[in-house]
Amino acid sequence: MGETGSVERELTGWGRYPRSVARVYRPEQLRAISRILQSEPNGCLARGLGRSYGDAALNANGGVLLTERLNRFLEFDSETGVLACEAGVRLDEVLEVCLPRGWFPPVTPGTKFVSMGGALACDVHGKNHHRDGCLGRHLDWLDLQLADGSVVRCSADREPDLFRATLGGLGLTGIILALQLRLRKVETAYLRVDYYRSNRLEETMQLLEDEDERYTYSVAWVDCLASGRSLGRSVLIRGNHASLTELPEQQRNDPRLVRHRHVASLPFELPGFLLNSLSIRCMNGLYYRRFRAGHSSRIEHYDSFFYPLDTVHQWNRAYGKRGFLQYQCCFPQETSARAMREILERISSSGLGSFLAVLKRFGERERGPLSFPCPGYTLALDFPMKGRRVLDLLEELDERVVQWGGRVYLAKDARLSRKRFEQMYPGLEAWRRVRRHADPQGRFVSDLARRLGLNEN
Repeated sequence: MGETGSVERELTGWGRYPRSVARVYRPEQLRAISRILQSEPNGCLARGLGRSYGDAALNANGGVLLTERLNRFLEFDSETGVLACEAGVRLDEVLEVCLPRGWFPPVTPGTKFVSMGGALACDVHGKNHHRDGCLGRHLDWLDLQLADGSVVRCSADREPDLFRATLGGLGLTGIILALQLRLRKVETAYLRVDYYRSNRLEETMQLLEDEDERYTYSVAWVDCLASGRSLGRSVLIRGNHASLTELPEQQRNDPRLVRHRHVASLPFELPGFLLNSLSIRCMNGLYYRRFRAGHSSRIEHYDSFFYPLDTVHQWNRAYGKRGFLQYQCCFPQETSARAMREILERISSSGLGSFLAVLKRFGERERGPLSFPCPGYTLALDFPMKGRRVLDLLEELDERVVQWGGRVYLAKDARLSRKRFEQMYPGLEAWRRVRRHADPQGRFVSDLARRLGLNEN
């Protein structure tokens, strides 16, 4: 594939549903990007490592520009932790370069196999949102290529509207070329992690309310098939970066070790029938009982704490050929308790449980009009794709999300209706005004944008 040559490929998000065919390019120079943008009749979209779950990085019958060759480190100040790099640099590469020098990403999602440009386009959040917000909050500037070929440097003070619209804008304002980020100072590559087994939803949320400020990172795994008095039973997992003195003797010899774990691979899709309500109920029960009642604590390497699923290459094949839908919603603080109970009751009664069910607290509202978090709580779930039954359940959940003033995370969505989307995102019209100014001809487009009407003037 040449600079402006393309190949036709079927693409999916990480959920492997839906699928669409696009013309795929791998540019490595700015002049090639401009030529591709002008030549593509059905518009273009930048794509990093394809870790958004639904159709945010798909563009059926159009152009998709892979950013993997735009992957140069531009500058790193080991005294201040300020990193400048191109958008195709991967998070695992940032860790390899910066962690041995005592710096850690300020925000990280649940996988290190994401591009930095893609992370900003989704304005990713992590286990520390209650204290540190989304990744975009730690950004000094970004360079954005517009549809006319010009490159604009955006920041909170320079082109601020375009800057905010790009954070969480899913690549629809332009192509992120480069960025400058402020990293977090750490002594070691380890965390002191506390585990607590909670018996019900109310206890889980109360513990998060009362104790989250003690922890930089906080999350609760939820048994979403538990019901009755056990509804919302959870394992709380909370941690802080460990100091050198907290490490066992054998780990002090290399305290900032970037561990390269052996990565197993799932070589084929598992049969879809293996993930059913019975098997998920059994897995949930085993995981819950893995942790003894009450509190336990241990030192963990960052890799196992933040990225447990990265040890299995292509773990998404476990959901079978039809793939899966990840559903993440959040609710304002004042409605979160009632909304979470109603959501979990409906999921439990449906029998369509999720093994990966995660509850977190969100902190302050983000700057981007399409950024996902709002102050309150968020719940993320995975559902094996089982046709109309799953889609109907998620439509029911959408209704409840709107009812309780919440929203769905677009970077993980594959099927939200335009009507529900517009009810969930009050900053939509402000975002559309910025997009129209930056891209008046609608050259940047995706399957998600068409589905939700994001490119309409």
